[in-house]
Amino acid sequence: QVQLVESGGGLVQPGGSLTLSCAASGFIFSMSTMNWFRQAPGKQRELVATITRNGTNRYADFVQGRFTISRNNARKTVALQMNSLKPEDTAVYYCSAGSPRDSAYWGQGTQVTVSV
Repeated sequence: QVQLVESGGGLVQPGGSLTLSCAASGFIFSMSTMNWFRQAPGKQRELVATITRNGTNRYADFVQGRFTISRNNARKTVALQMNSLKPEDTAVYYCSAGSPRDSAYWGQGTQVTVSV
Protein backbone atom coordinates (compact mmCIF):
# COMPACT_ATOMS: atom_id res chain seq x y z
CA GLN A 1 0.00 0.00 0.00
CA VAL A 2 1.40 3.39 -1.00
CA GLN A 3 2.10 5.76 1.87
CA LEU A 4 3.69 9.19 2.21
CA VAL A 5 4.00 10.47 5.77
CA GLU A 6 5.19 14.00 6.49
CA SER A 7 6.72 15.08 9.79
CA GLY A 8 8.67 17.96 11.30
CA GLY A 9 6.15 20.77 11.15
CA GLY A 10 5.53 23.12 14.03
CA LEU A 11 5.69 26.69 15.31
CA VAL A 12 8.81 28.74 14.60
CA GLN A 13 9.73 32.42 14.92
CA PRO A 14 10.43 34.57 11.85
CA GLY A 15 14.03 34.07 10.76
CA GLY A 16 14.11 30.60 12.26
CA SER A 17 14.66 27.20 10.68
CA LEU A 18 12.74 23.97 10.37
CA THR A 19 13.32 20.67 8.57
CA LEU A 20 10.47 18.63 7.15
CA SER A 21 10.73 14.95 6.29
CA CYS A 22 8.59 12.64 4.17
CA ALA A 23 8.80 8.86 4.53
CA ALA A 24 7.69 6.81 1.52
CA SER A 25 6.62 3.19 1.11
CA GLY A 26 4.70 0.99 -1.31
CA PHE A 27 6.27 2.17 -4.58
CA ILE A 28 9.67 2.37 -6.27
CA PHE A 29 10.94 5.51 -4.57
CA SER A 30 14.24 5.66 -6.46
CA MET A 31 12.38 5.94 -9.78
CA SER A 32 10.10 8.78 -8.68
CA THR A 33 10.36 12.53 -8.84
CA MET A 34 9.50 13.90 -5.39
CA ASN A 35 7.93 17.25 -4.56
CA TRP A 36 6.99 19.56 -1.72
CA PHE A 37 3.82 21.62 -2.09
CA ARG A 38 2.17 24.00 0.34
CA GLN A 39 -1.25 25.53 0.80
CA ALA A 40 -2.01 28.57 2.93
CA PRO A 41 -5.51 29.65 4.01
CA GLY A 42 -7.32 31.39 1.17
CA LYS A 43 -4.70 30.42 -1.40
CA GLN A 44 -4.28 27.67 -3.98
CA ARG A 45 -1.79 24.88 -3.54
CA GLU A 46 1.64 25.90 -4.83
CA LEU A 47 4.77 23.99 -5.73
CA VAL A 48 7.69 24.70 -3.39
CA ALA A 49 10.45 22.37 -4.60
CA THR A 50 11.09 19.34 -6.81
CA ILE A 51 13.87 16.75 -6.91
CA THR A 52 14.11 14.26 -9.78
CA ARG A 53 15.31 10.67 -9.56
CA ASN A 54 18.64 11.91 -10.96
CA GLY A 55 19.02 14.44 -8.15
CA THR A 56 18.19 17.63 -10.07
CA ASN A 57 16.64 20.26 -7.80
CA ARG A 58 14.17 22.99 -8.76
CA TYR A 59 12.72 25.69 -6.49
CA ALA A 60 9.95 28.22 -6.56
CA ASP A 61 11.25 31.79 -6.74
CA PHE A 62 9.81 32.66 -3.34
CA VAL A 63 11.99 30.08 -1.54
CA GLN A 64 15.12 30.20 -3.72
CA GLY A 65 18.19 30.56 -1.53
CA ARG A 66 16.29 29.76 1.67
CA PHE A 67 15.03 26.17 1.21
CA THR A 68 16.89 23.01 0.21
CA ILE A 69 15.29 19.77 -1.00
CA SER A 70 17.16 16.47 -0.72
CA ARG A 71 16.46 12.75 -0.98
CA ASN A 72 17.84 9.56 0.52
CA ASN A 73 16.95 6.60 -1.68
CA ALA A 74 18.23 4.03 0.83
CA ARG A 75 15.92 5.40 3.52
CA LYS A 76 13.18 6.32 1.01
CA THR A 77 12.84 9.80 2.43
CA VAL A 78 12.75 13.30 1.03
CA ALA A 79 13.53 16.33 3.19
CA LEU A 80 12.95 20.06 2.99
CA GLN A 81 15.38 22.22 4.96
CA MET A 82 13.79 25.63 5.53
CA ASN A 83 15.87 28.61 6.67
CA SER A 84 15.12 32.31 7.15
CA LEU A 85 11.44 31.55 7.55
CA LYS A 86 8.89 34.30 7.00
CA PRO A 87 5.29 34.63 8.21
CA GLU A 88 4.15 34.16 4.60
CA ASP A 89 5.68 30.66 4.67
CA THR A 90 2.88 29.62 7.02
CA ALA A 91 0.97 26.78 5.35
CA VAL A 92 0.27 23.08 5.34
CA TYR A 93 3.18 21.40 3.58
CA TYR A 94 2.55 18.28 1.49
CA CYS A 95 4.88 15.66 0.04
CA SER A 96 4.01 14.13 -3.35
CA ALA A 97 5.46 11.52 -5.70
CA GLY A 98 5.57 11.78 -9.49
CA SER A 99 5.45 14.67 -11.91
CA PRO A 100 4.50 17.90 -10.08
CA ARG A 101 1.83 18.40 -12.76
CA ASP A 102 0.04 15.13 -12.02
CA SER A 103 1.44 13.56 -8.86
CA ALA A 104 0.06 10.08 -8.24
CA TYR A 105 0.59 9.99 -4.48
CA TRP A 106 0.14 12.53 -1.67
CA GLY A 107 0.79 12.68 2.02
CA GLN A 108 -1.62 14.09 4.59
CA GLY A 109 0.43 17.21 5.24
CA THR A 110 2.21 18.86 8.15
CA GLN A 111 1.46 22.33 9.52
CA VAL A 112 4.18 24.99 9.51
CA THR A 113 3.41 28.21 11.39
CA VAL A 114 5.85 31.13 11.36
CA SER A 115 4.89 33.66 14.01
CA VAL A 116 6.28 35.57 16.98
